[in-house]
Amino acid sequence: MTPAQLAEFRWQVPERFNIGTAVCDHWCARDPDRIALLEVDEDGRADRISYRELGRRVARLSHALAARGIAGGQSGTVGPRIGVLLPQSVETATAHVAITRMGCVSLPLFTLFGPEALLHRLRDSGASAVITHAASLDVLAAIAGDLPDLRVVLCKDLPDGAAAWFPGIEIADYDAALAAQPDDIPAAETGAEDPAFLIYTSGTTGQPKGALHAHRVLLGHLPGVEVSHDLLPQPGDRLWTPADWAWIGGLLDVLMPGLYHGVTVVACRFRKFTARAALDLMRDHGIRNAFLPPTALKLMRLEPGAEGWDLNLRSVASGGEPLGAELVDWGRRVFGSTINEFYGQTECNMIVSGCALLEPPLPGAMGRAVPGHHVAVIEPASCELMPPGTEGEIAVLSPDPVMFLGYWNNPAATAAKFATGPQGRWLLTGDRGVQQPDGRLSFVGRDDDVISSAGYRIGPAEIEDCLLRHPAVHLAGVVGQPDPLRGHVVAAFVTLTAGHAPGPDLADAISAHVRDLLAAYEYPRAVHFIDEMPMTTTGKIIRAELRRRAEEIAARAPRPDTEAAHV
Repeated sequence: MTPAQLAEFRWQVPERFNIGTAVCDHWCARDPDRIALLEVDEDGRADRISYRELGRRVARLSHALAARGIAGGQSGTVGPRIGVLLPQSVETATAHVAITRMGCVSLPLFTLFGPEALLHRLRDSGASAVITHAASLDVLAAIAGDLPDLRVVLCKDLPDGAAAWFPGIEIADYDAALAAQPDDIPAAETGAEDPAFLIYTSGTTGQPKGALHAHRVLLGHLPGVEVSHDLLPQPGDRLWTPADWAWIGGLLDVLMPGLYHGVTVVACRFRKFTARAALDLMRDHGIRNAFLPPTALKLMRLEPGAEGWDLNLRSVASGGEPLGAELVDWGRRVFGSTINEFYGQTECNMIVSGCALLEPPLPGAMGRAVPGHHVAVIEPASCELMPPGTEGEIAVLSPDPVMFLGYWNNPAATAAKFATGPQGRWLLTGDRGVQQPDGRLSFVGRDDDVISSAGYRIGPAEIEDCLLRHPAVHLAGVVGQPDPLRGHVVAAFVTLTAGHAPGPDLADAISAHVRDLLAAYEYPRAVHFIDEMPMTTTGKIIRAELRRRAEEIAARAPRPDTEAAHV
């Protein structure tokens, strides 16, 4: 997409649209030898998968599922839900393309889910089939008896005797099931509004809810992906993210848009993510475009000599949490590219983005509303627009092709997600923000993350960014800690870098560091050293857990001498 096309952008969503067809069939017909996927194994060896080969695998998997009674629903209905419990791999891409192409609903599942997390998603969704691999079979077997709707399991590298673990469920080896199947199959005739993905939220504020997305969601993502990657696609582009394809960021910010645009997507399974492994991968396999979540960037920033990796990235995008000026400056030195921040959530993703190719970033701002999306800062009760510089709730005007259809089997939660005002129906993100005078948007924090202290409203992001500039701080999470005088005080939970030991002197130094660089009302009056930061599986700090700990600490603390205390 060119700058001129961005300026003139208007949605053109066809009545009939199928994600699987759009990302695979088009290139199979136009350029079948084009490389769709580059699968890198744990030893760094790469396997190239063309669109022709991807199309064959998609057809064979579709036949294998249909032979076991798993067939797509009629247009206008919700098709069978099929779980995809696999790491980044060719099989994962094949599954998502095949499932959506069949008119079924793909249910992405993270391979690090424990039994309770997996059980909730599979039982709540009523999944009738799961495509998995041997490493996840134990946890799946442990809960299979509590999944009355589960009928079929296809397992990559199925171990001998595994059928006994799944009584009453048909289980088959993935490769054997596909081996004798035909290489072509007609695609389902789906409408753009028909369901395609059921993606569960990360559950930072309660039990995860299933966000049901239509086939149009891919079209809704494209402008944001293109903008955040400095007008993707360009000749030589090659996409990669360490974010698992089980989450909307990996699946619909990288895998599906890359396949749609004919940009090779790199699939890599790390034994464990490390900064060195990520840097090596990007250098050795010619990554040109990377989506790097904030946690990955923070870990890479700690790698000594990262600037000497001789990377050749054209674009770097990041979303999930604000980065801060220092991390962006570090990115320029290491990647040779300005990190474009983007914003969205599972229910309505990639709606705000920066684009360094079009304008330099504004410190503290995450970018502009992506073309095609009407994003504003509003007062949620009245839905009135807030004037520039005034904090309110970030909201998205519907209809919007990237917006979810609703929460699975939860109409009350769906209704609570929206509010109607003079301009129409708004999706409420639950995030606080400010619109800058030039139209760009700044993120303040989740509604329940904003700290109210002695009359000040304080967002955690800027303080966390400042804390990371202290040489002793590895990771930092900031929350409000109850205080009888100020209502709350800023409390910082930090993990330390190697070579530093916790103690009151270091706590004072960290507090002073923030006070000197930011403002007296923002510095952490409480610094708590922890061994491990509580994180979601998507790499976000679980501030709800930090708030719980802060409340426990406050409850145990003696009440201060109110006359001696200063404000």
